[in-house]
Amino acid sequence: MRRSLAQSSGGAIRLELSGPALSGSLQRLVAGCEEAGGVEQYVRALEVKGALFRDLLGEGGARAATLEPEALRTLCAFMPTVRRRIGPWLERPAYDALREDILGLLAAAPGGAIDARLGAFGTRFCGGERPRWVRDLGAELLHQLDPERIPLMTRWVWDRATNTGVLREIWFGAEGASIDVPDSQAAFLALREELSGFLGSHGVFRDVIHYVDLLCAQVYAEYICTQGGSYLRVDFSAADDPSPFTRRLLGLDGIKCGSHGARARNIDGCLGAHPGAAARRMLD
Repeated sequence: MRRSLAQSSGGAIRLELSGPALSGSLQRLVAGCEEAGGVEQYVRALEVKGALFRDLLGEGGARAATLEPEALRTLCAFMPTVRRRIGPWLERPAYDALREDILGLLAAAPGGAIDARLGAFGTRFCGGERPRWVRDLGAELLHQLDPERIPLMTRWVWDRATNTGVLREIWFGAEGASIDVPDSQAAFLALREELSGFLGSHGVFRDVIHYVDLLCAQVYAEYICTQGGSYLRVDFSAADDPSPFTRRLLGLDGIKCGSHGARARNIDGCLGAHPGAAARRMLD
């Protein structure tokens, strides 16, 4: 799986991914989902999550101008790297500046440059240096409202500044090397295209966007488990099982799945056991 996948203004974006690493993660994802009713239950949970975002924000963010703090608080329950840090900005008057920034992010024309919109997001409500979680908030809002066009562009998928994320974990021969790939929309689209092709070769032809997000979460959850096993062994209650972290990375610990389908529930509910406190710190 070593090929040139996308073009950007700076030339070809080249992704060199490890097929064996992806195959192993996919197998473990399928096995780990069995206890909760199979991968289809997780796909359904992601559908519910996206529907909730579009319901509260409106198609294309049409209701963002009237979004109230409690509605955004509900959405933040499904954004694990955001929800424990955004609290002070959900109170007025700080919230009004946050909502203005959300409007600026979502109100641009559909063809507007996503990288520029994400880069500008947070300039009003932060009032200075932008906290790193702000990128994840903007990325989640854009992805949930337009998942076909905008891939999941959170830091845990790829963060060039720290050279960490899913991309590094599945990069061919990445150990000890710096990966020269921008964290731009073109790069994230290239990654999704490659993972979609990989899933297609393994018989996945429906709900591919959700399967890509699940596979990415599985890859990074395994990284969390590895770090837990190496450095945080005492704090990890289930260091060998990435399933809780897979759910949490995608905010699915805010979804209840059962025999009657999936539905939203409060932040303390989840499909299975919670990660430990150390894992929460890593996710945040």
